Amino acid sequence: MATDTSATKRPAGRTTAEHDPAVHDPADHDTSGHERATPESHGEPAPDPVLTDISVALLQLRRAWAKPDLMKRIRAQTPAETGGRPLQISNLMVVNAVAALTATGEREPGPADEPSCEVTVGAVAERLEIDPSTASRLVGHAIDAGLLSRRPSPVDARRANLGLTEAGRRVKQVADRFRRAYFDELMSGWSARERTEFARLLTRFVDAAARAPRYADGIDKIFEEARAE
Repeated sequence: MATDTSATKRPAGRTTAEHDPAVHDPADHDTSGHERATPESHGEPAPDPVLTDISVALLQLRRAWAKPDLMKRIRAQTPAETGGRPLQISNLMVVNAVAALTATGEREPGPADEPSCEVTVGAVAERLEIDPSTASRLVGHAIDAGLLSRRPSPVDARRANLGLTEAGRRVKQVADRFRRAYFDELMSGWSARERTEFARLLTRFVDAAARAPRYADGIDKIFEEARAE
């Protein structure tokens, strides 16, 4: 006889309903009671349940982090910004980009005698992987909010050298502190070894995704194949 585990209260040695072919999910039937077609019924291989779990988890994570709670808490811990503009996620993106570019010395290619720490709108666009016009607009909003300073470039008067203001540095510090505390809360029951292994695997996964960003490019193919079927 199967026994229940204390953690899951499911029969030991059994998988979840969606992974156990012996368990029928009501979602597998249409409103008339007929069983829906599955990939196996069309001769296609059954989907890998591990990859399915990863996909579902990533979608749930995206929904959870799309909520505006982060910016509300950051606003509560920082003084009122200039210009009467409330902080936006895009402000934080630009602040992080400028901070990273300043720290690493990254910049647009140019003459060898250019200051290595010069940060331009073009560099921000490349860092955020957005077009220059969008980057210019977001940088302008961050400047209006008092988070960035803009000085003329010493080598090219047509472009600006960007930097964080005191308010910008404070916003970044608060955001970093909030992020670390949040992750620490999420992994409060994890061992040091589990945290280290998760960081290693997540970094490996993200690096692979950055090298092969096919999912976004494949959206059209998804709909094309769906229409063909």
